[in-house]
Parts: sequence; C-alpha cells; structure tokens
Amino acid sequence: MTIHWCGTGLSAIPGLRRLIENGHDLTVWNRSLDKARAAVGDVTDRIRTFEFDSLASEIRPGDVVVSMLPADWHVPLAQACLEKGAHFVSSSYVSPEMAALDGKARDAGVALVNEVGLDPGIDHLMAHWLVDDYRASAEYDPRNVVSFTSYCGGVPKQPNAFRYKFSWSPLGVLKALRSPSRSIRAFSELSVQRPWDALTEYTAPLPTPERFEVYPNRDSVPFLAQYGFDPDWPVKEFVRGTLRLNGWAEAWKDVFCELETLDGAKGDARLAQMSEQFWAENAYAEGEPDRVILCVALKAERDGVPVHDKTYVLDAHGDLRGSAMARLVSVPVSLAVESLLLREFPAGVSTAPSGPRLIARWMGEIDKQAQHLEIVDHLKGR
Repeated sequence: MTIHWCGTGLSAIPGLRRLIENGHDLTVWNRSLDKARAAVGDVTDRIRTFEFDSLASEIRPGDVVVSMLPADWHVPLAQACLEKGAHFVSSSYVSPEMAALDGKARDAGVALVNEVGLDPGIDHLMAHWLVDDYRASAEYDPRNVVSFTSYCGGVPKQPNAFRYKFSWSPLGVLKALRSPSRSIRAFSELSVQRPWDALTEYTAPLPTPERFEVYPNRDSVPFLAQYGFDPDWPVKEFVRGTLRLNGWAEAWKDVFCELETLDGAKGDARLAQMSEQFWAENAYAEGEPDRVILCVALKAERDGVPVHDKTYVLDAHGDLRGSAMARLVSVPVSLAVESLLLREFPAGVSTAPSGPRLIARWMGEIDKQAQHLEIVDHLKGR
C-alpha cells in the first residue's frame, strides 16, 4: 500500500516527514518540484509533479491519498479514491459534497477521513475525552445544566501591533470574517452575521492564566451530536470558536469596517488586494516563532452550583522543529494515515476518532508536539 501525500505547503511538512521517517511507502505530489525537494528532498526522492490524471493513474486498491491541497481538490481526490478502492485523508471540515459520498464509500469499503488536523481535529479528540469522562463520573446526571466551549487560535509568540501574523495566505482569514456563525448562549441559539458582533473575553487556564479575545466560528450546533451530547441535556452554552490576542479587535477595527462594505466581484478583488498587503506586512519571518493555544472545556451545574468542570489545555510554540501550527495540523494527519493502515477507521465518511484507545494514543503523540498539555480540574481540592 502506497501513501500519496499531495501538497507540501507550510502546514504539511512535519507530518509528511514523520511518515517518511517511520518507513512508510510514500510518494510526494506537489505542483512545484523545487519546493517539495527543498522541504523533504533530504529524506525521499519519490517526488512527483502533481497533476490529477497522473496521480489518479497511480492509485491502487488499499492506497491512501492525503490532500493537503486547497479545499476544492478534496472531493475530486476522494472520488478518485472511491473509483480505485483507496482511502482518503484531509484535515479540512466535511463539506456537504464530501458528506454525500458516505453511502458510496461504505458500499466500496473505503474510508474517507476528514477533520484530523488541529481545529478541526485535536479539538474533537479533547471534546470526546471530556464528554466520556463526564458520563463516567459520579457527578453525571442527565438533568445537570451543561456548558461547553472550545477555543483555538494561532497567534504570534512575540506580539506585534497588528496582534496577528499569517502562516499562509490571509485570504482565508478575511473570508472567514465575512461568514455568519451559530452557537448556543444562555440556553438559546445565537446567530451573528459577523464574528466581531459576538466577541467576548476568555481567560485560558494556563499555568499562568492569560486573557484572550474569542468569538464563535462557523456553525457550532451540529457538533452537539458529533460530540455525543444527549438531546435531552439542558445546554446553557455551546461554542466552538477562534481565539485572538487581547487588543486584536481594536487593531482590526478598520478592517472590520471595510469588510462590511465589500460585495460582488469588486469586493472579491479588494479582498485579494487586502490579502496581498497583509501578507507583505504581517507574515512570519523565517524562523520567527508562532504560538498555538487550544482550550476545550466542559462544565456541569446542578442548582446553579458547578459539580464537574474540566478544561483540556494545549499551548505550543515554534521551535527548532518548525512552527507550532505546522506540527499540530500535520502530525494528526499522519496519525490518521497510520490508523487507516491499521484499519482503525470504518468505511464511509468520518472525522477524528472518538474511541478512548485511539484518543489516548493520538494525544500521547500530540503531547510531544506541544510545550504544555494538561487537563485542568477546576473543582479539584474544593
């Protein structure tokens, strides 16, 4: 079985190198051979120019295709896998078009695995662990009022005036800021057209607690079912969101104002122009350390009093191994590939694993990528 790894962008390299160094049969596919050789040429010479037809002709039954390419490539590559009886892995969210392949994948005995990066990915593992831990606790009661928050962000380790730096094209960040979100606040759905309309502050329970700005991201509500919440649980809060440095909203207020005015083809052109400007002014310099913070929390209350309250906390920064973002996106992808080779994923469209054995094994590897990983019990010793 051959692993076909497509894409050697900034977020792909640590996981790709890990698979090669672990001795897997792997071919690298990238549009630029020079960039791929610069990234992994010291550990492999199996580097091919990415062309869809060329790759499709090389896929064999049981192979694994990894897409670290832009999202519009995921479904075509997954469809090629279905035709050849191969498996597929991506760190991206499951799109409606990907979800529609579930039945065909089940019938073909093929696994199409998505959401196995950082966010989505590691956050899913933490959420499943917290829910299972709560269900198994003495404090569990289906009548308890439950609150869940998951905040993730990549920020500069050395803060700048813009309160943010870019690991890749800023266009994705700008487009996300124009997207509506849906979450649960005070037992009711909260829908906002722009993220900054729901901006709040959050204190991360790090060894030295830190304040951040956070906002809900995309549609949180479907993840109630994905994380195993009982439909009858009273849910006070449920938010999957993005974390930014304090002062981010103030530094970006002019950006927000302009985004409100953009529309149509001219708006898209201006977005592209803004992206180029931000990349020129606020991209990470060579070797400059980034930082990733991920905090996933589950709290249960009875008669207004917390009876169960834990937060899974990760803090990582760039070091001699490269950027924290690259490690935490691509290493879980490599873990998913290895799990696929061990037949630990079911046929069909799936996301990050929810079983305790796989979660424990993956989190053990993820722990090596972070400077700090801890489960904080806020009621311990109370």
